[in-house]
Formats: sequence, C-alpha cells, structure tokens
Amino acid sequence: MAQALVRHLAAQYTLDEHGGETPLFAGVFAIFGHGNVAGLGEALADAGPALPTFRAHNEQGMAHAAIAFAKASNRRRMMACTTSIGPGATNMLTAAALAHVNRLPVLFLPGDVFASRRPDPVLQQLEDFGDPTVTANDCFRPVSRYFDRITRPEQLLRSLPAALAVLTDPAQCGPATLALPQDVQAEAWNWPEGFFARRVHALFRAPPDSRQLARAVAVLRTARRPLLIAGGGVHYSGACEALRQFAERRGIPVAETQAGKGALAAAHAANVGGIGVTGSTAANALAAEADVVIAVGTRLQDFTTGSGRLFDATRTRLIAINVASHDAGKYDAIPLVADALTALHALEAGLGDTAADAGWTARASTLARDWQSAVTSATRPAGKLLPSDAEVLGVANRVLGSNGTVVCAAGGLPGELHKLWQAAGPGSYHVEYGYSCMGYEIAGALGVKLAMPERDVLVMVGDGSYLMLNSELATSIALGLKLTVCLLDNRGFGCINRLQKGLGGAAFNNLLGAAPRIDFAAHARALGAEAEQVAGLDQLEPALRRALAAPRTAVVVIETDPERSTVAGGTWWDVPVAAVSARPAVQDAHRDYRARLDGE
Repeated sequence: MAQALVRHLAAQYTLDEHGGETPLFAGVFAIFGHGNVAGLGEALADAGPALPTFRAHNEQGMAHAAIAFAKASNRRRMMACTTSIGPGATNMLTAAALAHVNRLPVLFLPGDVFASRRPDPVLQQLEDFGDPTVTANDCFRPVSRYFDRITRPEQLLRSLPAALAVLTDPAQCGPATLALPQDVQAEAWNWPEGFFARRVHALFRAPPDSRQLARAVAVLRTARRPLLIAGGGVHYSGACEALRQFAERRGIPVAETQAGKGALAAAHAANVGGIGVTGSTAANALAAEADVVIAVGTRLQDFTTGSGRLFDATRTRLIAINVASHDAGKYDAIPLVADALTALHALEAGLGDTAADAGWTARASTLARDWQSAVTSATRPAGKLLPSDAEVLGVANRVLGSNGTVVCAAGGLPGELHKLWQAAGPGSYHVEYGYSCMGYEIAGALGVKLAMPERDVLVMVGDGSYLMLNSELATSIALGLKLTVCLLDNRGFGCINRLQKGLGGAAFNNLLGAAPRIDFAAHARALGAEAEQVAGLDQLEPALRRALAAPRTAVVVIETDPERSTVAGGTWWDVPVAAVSARPAVQDAHRDYRARLDGE
C-alpha cells in the first residue's frame, strides 16, 4: 500500500506559471519511527528522485518547511510529511493548524496503530476506554480540510484522489491528512494500472457569476474614493500584474495585508502601505474615508480590519473578491466569488472609463509620501544604547536587495515588517501572520529556499522564537540550502511585554531578567552554521553582507531594545482588559477599552 501511495504521488504533475509541467510534489519530509519506517520508509527509499525524501530534525519544523514551500510556490506545488505514530505525529498538529488558517496545501501521512489490533495497545498508542477506533491522529480532524484513516489498502483508491482534490482546490485548499496504520502500509494488493497514470493538475479559475459581477460593477461605477486591498489570494492567483494595471488605469490606491504584501513594489505610486492594526497611517486614513473598498483575496481577519472597526459602515461599501464564498460574505460585503485574476479582468471589461476622483488619487499620493517619511524616521538610527527592531530592519532591508526574500512570523517583528519593510515585489516578502506561530521562521525559510533556490533568503527572528525551534538550521546545512539569519535578542518576549504594560499590567513573566545570558552565536555554530555577534548598528551592515556571502547558513546576532517600537501607523486592536483589578493602571485601561467598544 505504501508503494502504491508513493507511486501515485510521483505521478502527479502541475502546470507552472509558464505552462510547463513539473511534479506537483517536490518531495516528502520524513522522520522515521516504528510506525512508518518499514512501510513508507521502504517505499520512499525505492522511489529515489521520482519523489525525493528530506530528513529534518523536528516534525513541527519539517511541516512548517513544507507549508512555506507551498506558499512560496503560490500553492502550485506542495510537499508531504510522514512521521511515526505518537509524538512524531502530534508534533505536526501546530503546523497543521497553521496551514488550515492560512489556506495552504500540505499532505500529512502520520503512521497509526494496527488496523488488525493484533498488538493492542501498541507502543505509543493512545487508548480511548470507550472507543477503540480513536487514536492520537484523530487530533488532526479539526485542523485538516480532509481526513481519513486507511484501514484497508483499497481505500486508497478513493481517499488519495479525494485528498488531492482538496489540496489543489483554490477555495478548499488546506492540509489533508491520511492516517496510515502501520500494518496496512505493508500489505499487498493488486492495484489497477490506471492509479499510477500521469495526471496534470491545472489551476482552476472560477469565473464570476454574472449577477454578482453586475452588482459589483454598478457599485464601482458610483465610487469616487475607492480603495483596493491586496490579500494573499492576489499572489496565489498570479494576479499581481493585473492588480497593478487595474490600479494604475483607474487611479485607485492599493493597501496590502500581511499575506498580500509585495503584490505591488513598495515604491509603486499606487502603494499606500499595509492595512489595519500594523498598517500605515496612509492606508488606514484612506480606509476610513473610502466610499468603496475592494478586498481582493483576503479573509478579512481582525488585524486587517482593525477588529472590524476600520471601515465606516455608514458610508463605505465593501466588495469582497474571493474564491471562497465563506470569505466573500464577511462584513456584509457585496460578494464576488471568483478567482482574483478572472474577477479583475471581468471588472476591467465592465467599468469602461470609470476612475477615482483625481483629488482622491492625489490625496493618496500625498499620504503615501508622508508615510514614507515616517518609515525613514523610524528606521533611521536614533543613537540609543540598544537599537530598536525598526532600526535593525532598516539596515537589513538595505542590505538584502531586490533578489532577496525576507521571512518572519509572530511577535513584534511582523508588525514592524508590515509597516516598514520596502518589499521589491512578488516573492520578496514571506511573513506567516495568520496563525502568528512562533518557531516558524527558520523552518519556513528552509521551505522558501527549496521553492526559490535562486533567491537570497533572510530570516528575521527574535530570541524567543529562535529558542522555540531552531533545529532546522542543521537541516539547512545538511541539505545545502543556504539561509541568512538575523537574530534580534531583546531578552525575552518583548512584544507581549509591551502589550502587557500597554494594557495597564505590570511587566510579568515575559522578559528573562536575571536569567543567564545565552550565547546565540555559539549555539548556531554548534549546529554547523557560521555565526557572529555584533555590538551595534554600525557593525550590523558589514556582518549581514558577510553572512549573505557565506557559503553556508550564517547567523548574525544583535541585541535590541525590548521597549521601543514604531509609534506611527496602526489602528485599534480589540484585546479585552480585565474588568476587575486592584491596579489603578488596569482600571484606567479598562475604562479606555470600554470607551473604544462604545465608540466614544
């Protein structure tokens, strides 16, 4: 059965952006144990280059790498991950949730208990006293778009194509899990030859419904102050160029979500910066004043919408272009359920010479210039003892250049990147912020480098995330996948410490305080990387240039200020404050919170 599974995966191909055929699965990340080594392990060893196997050091890390590969490939290609039963399988649950939230394809193939139940319980088996069909792998059900347990070999004939249908569907896309009992993996069965026939998957572009399109066109024809929001779906649809042309022809400013950032180069005249809680003053001001907002390929989560308060519902109409009807109907939007590229072309054809008011376009340009001045100010060295994250980003942004891709996730750095990073265009910005998962950074960068080996991949990571998951540094070196890592050491969880104090609380349990200092450079060297610690911003630029030029993964460590962050930009984020507290500062913060909720 395992051999049949591997042969079927190796027979799947996809059309790339130039119309060429390439394997749909770039390979399988595998950590073997007794639950998969004799079945899938044997099959993968025979597959060789037809379905390459990569060994990682941590199951969560390898799953993050697989997910990042899919994202960097704009969901056109993907990877599978296999583990033994027990902790190896459940280690992937965090990554499964991340893929589910971010609508990214990955195939999970965890080993499972004996379907025959001959040795019951087997090593690492989770026993449910009332239901012997339950195993630890049932934890994958709520974090998978598709789940099945293969208890007979022939079930694979239906279940594996069904999983692939979900993985390649633009609207249903997300993780698929096939739990594989270890005895069934090793069973023989007479398979039909057609199961191993070559199949080519092409991106399905859902066309807009004519009635929905007519309604959206009618609303846009009346718009005088329109604003476009570019989400991740713009990238996945390959619609970045179409979005640029649409914005230019109609004088519409473009704001970007975290997943959408890079759809337009930061220097483009229509780009007004990030939107929402970590957005620019320009984009947020325009969102509050717009009469029509066109959200393209975004699921409109709370950071994008300022916890649902960014748009003035009394004067703003929201048009949501999305392949998923679930997302297109949020916030009472006018839905346009369609592929982003197809929808933009359809709108273009229906709008004639409709354009934004010249004064609105000019105001957007003025606000964008003012925001760029704020960016320059925030990233300029302030001469403090310890630099801010923003000052470090200013140096890193300058050093990386247009052939680079920055990778980050979680904490304060994604917010600073969303505000301040000057993305060069599509493929230059890769930040996981849907699940805001600490530990994604280095592993995710590994997947990005697999997908885009020609690019310089720069990881921006805090000490907190680094300590959670750093083992894939060693994997990057073993695989010859060069990464450059800039590690910002603020002695703990500086972002949450700032939030804690901003809500009236006392600094508690976030910064390391009197804990021993960690020699991160020595630790990285112990994993095989080149590494150095720098004393300040003046040493950072040459160190990063050395790291980028190094023949293998290199790490640069710099201490940063845990207290300072960029004040400019942003909007309110709904984080409830304790209604009862002995602390006057918390009482004041709660009154402010209630006033925000009440609209005062």
